[in-house]
Amino acid sequence: MALGQSGSRHVRKGDLVIVIAGSNKGKKGKILRVVGDRVVVEKVAMVKKHSKATQANPQGGIVDKEGTIHISNVQLFDEKTSKGTRTKISNDGGDKVRVGVKSGTKFPTAGMS
Repeated sequence: MALGQSGSRHVRKGDLVIVIAGSNKGKKGKILRVVGDRVVVEKVAMVKKHSKATQANPQGGIVDKEGTIHISNVQLFDEKTSKGTRTKISNDGGDKVRVGVKSGTKFPTAGMS
């Protein structure tokens, strides 16, 4: 897939995911946005951003914000099993639905074509 093109991903904005590899392994959070092949997860991979004083922020200083994690290092979190799960796409009455492979849990897929 070329740079800048979007494709089908196993996770989407708003999904509850668990980190399966790296220094943040085991942390859970909601996906805030997808940036290419990386994701920003709420309260995970926090980085320090040094911000210059501006009119909007006259104080400036050091701000904590979420960094990115590679999309392969996160898995959809299954509430039923309390673990990360792989998913498959299934047709449910003409609608595409993500289904957990082991548990069979259906995950919402609004906007999937």
